[in-house]
Amino acid sequence: MQQIKKAIIPAAGLGTRFLPATKAMPKEMLPIVDRPTIEYIVDEAVQSGIEDIIIVTGKGKRAIEDHFDHSLELEDNLMKKEKFEQLERIRKSANVDIHYIRQKEPKGLGHAVWCARKFIGDEPFAVLLGDDIIQSETPGLKQMMNQYEKTKSAIIGVKSVPDDETHRYGIIDSQEKEGGLQQVKNLVEKPKQGTAPSNMAIIGRYILTPKIFDFLDQQKIGAGGEIQLTDAIQELNKTQSVHAYEIDGNRYDVGEQLGFIQTTIEIALSRDDLREPLLEYLNNLQGNLKEKTSN
Repeated sequence: MQQIKKAIIPAAGLGTRFLPATKAMPKEMLPIVDRPTIEYIVDEAVQSGIEDIIIVTGKGKRAIEDHFDHSLELEDNLMKKEKFEQLERIRKSANVDIHYIRQKEPKGLGHAVWCARKFIGDEPFAVLLGDDIIQSETPGLKQMMNQYEKTKSAIIGVKSVPDDETHRYGIIDSQEKEGGLQQVKNLVEKPKQGTAPSNMAIIGRYILTPKIFDFLDQQKIGAGGEIQLTDAIQELNKTQSVHAYEIDGNRYDVGEQLGFIQTTIEIALSRDDLREPLLEYLNNLQGNLKEKTSN
């Protein structure tokens, strides 16, 4: 059985939810505390055993390539100032084998994955989206790779969401369940309120077989006038089994403003150097807000 050694990270989106900040900065480079969002995604892939990563970029995304490259002037400066901890951190981000390809037109997630087809070749592969950060003892992608060894089929990462939020996500309709693994019967993209077949939402982790490119090659236009990866997986499910796996861990949605703020706070609270002063600040802030509302 072929092992999962390659991963695609689509990063060509315009980041319109974070304008004007993303007018000149890729949304993938927005920092969660002191690390850009995309670094969390790359770390998960590497810790899961991925050996080759291709990032699908677009216009104005050069900062991503620069971040994962060596900066000799900066490294020399840190060395002279004996800031060895910071030096080690920036060297770590440059020691990953990453390739890049341009998505020349914003034609959707399915098209972004299709752009990397020659890099993938005839191998199963992973897709990790930058809008979801997963914190878990075993990396989320690694959990899915372990399941792939059992199923030998495409797997979609899912997490449960509140019923009143199902309209924001792709939702799975499953028929068989064994532990966290489910056989997918149908996929529903952003169902109308109250019509979702379950509360299991598709999050930004996929393991796919190269057969998916047969359907992406057709370049069918779906929701939003774009080529949707969900549509291709739906077609794949007619010829090959597709499973969903409920990932164990905390999932953070950094694709919208409130989720981004919440993620920043929670990750900061998980750090020994920031937890106490941040808790003190938040407690004082809460007290001040209560005082203002009572006056």
